Amino acid sequence: MALLDFFLSRNKNTAHVAKERLQIIVAEQRKFKSEPDYLPQLKREILSVICKYVNIDPHMVTIQLEQKNEDISVLELNIILPD
Repeated sequence: MALLDFFLSRNKNTAHVAKERLQIIVAEQRKFKSEPDYLPQLKREILSVICKYVNIDPHMVTIQLEQKNEDISVLELNIILPD
């Protein structure tokens, strides 16, 4: 019985270690990821609305999302308008 308990408990420990390693990998990827997944689509949608009213070059628009803290995010939109 002790031998069986040893192997069963080892599987649980291995799974726990694998879970911890995966959490570390995900946390590292989130740390280096500079923008959320929805930001490119948001930029396209904002550009399409602006282009309805003003003829602009899409390269003249910059959109940045700045994370102030866990609860506050700031979306900054810069547009260089034609003369």
